[in-house]
Amino acid sequence: MTVFTAVAAIGALTFVLAFLLSVANRRLRVFEDPRIDVVEEMLPHANCGACGFPGCRAFAEAVVSGAALPGKCTVGTDEQRQRIAGFLGVAAGAEERRVARLACAGGANVARQRAHYHGPPSCRAAQAVGGGGKGCAWGCLGFGDCERSCNFNAIRMDGFGLPRVDEAACTACGDCVSVCPRDLFSLQALGNRLWVACRNLEHGDTVLAECEVGCTACGRCAMDAADGLVSMHGNLPVVDYGCRQDRAPIERCPTGAIVWIDPVLGPLRGAASPPVVRHSRLRDGAS
Repeated sequence: MTVFTAVAAIGALTFVLAFLLSVANRRLRVFEDPRIDVVEEMLPHANCGACGFPGCRAFAEAVVSGAALPGKCTVGTDEQRQRIAGFLGVAAGAEERRVARLACAGGANVARQRAHYHGPPSCRAAQAVGGGGKGCAWGCLGFGDCERSCNFNAIRMDGFGLPRVDEAACTACGDCVSVCPRDLFSLQALGNRLWVACRNLEHGDTVLAECEVGCTACGRCAMDAADGLVSMHGNLPVVDYGCRQDRAPIERCPTGAIVWIDPVLGPLRGAASPPVVRHSRLRDGAS
């Protein structure tokens, strides 16, 4: 009899709990639009965050709710964006694709190393120990934290310890921006072709003692640029990307610190900038 009572009690408790769960499900259930699953499937599944949302699922929710347009996903193809727009019956919208850009050209063949760093091969670690020994206090340390942080294989370190960004593979996720201890990376619109590849704040030719391609703050780029395009701030040229860009500011740069980034050929230096021909590391005291 005791066993029967226990079984009956458990059965009754199970029934009550099931009933309560059923009621709670009906009362507390949050409706989720089934179109979200369809839109998410149409997205590139990069989960890169370039759209401003934490992953493709969150972006799909925003598009379905009308909080964002399909065109805000700059990683996907035009076909993907148009399919989503057609499915939802909304405008695709458009947003210029962004890529990561590095404000340094000081690889080991043009920039001096004044001390030898011994420690973990990490830019953050080197920065914490006397800046890693590089002569330029603003230049890239070259240990590849950015390369390791990129989940899309868009960054590779060249033979002189300088990161190279593959614009076709870059999703503008921002991981390289976050990991660089010298704040050398930034996310730029793909159409921003005039670029200052230096962060050095010193003035004059003494800059060249540490880096042959550093900005000397001569101001020629600002003098040659169209009104408002380039101005000097803190011994560095600053480009106003709201103005029409052209290659005039790079032509008289004596070091190649300001370049024109060609979509096929990469960074192009002006006529007055001597070509970089050294294929070995620049040692302290070398010319």
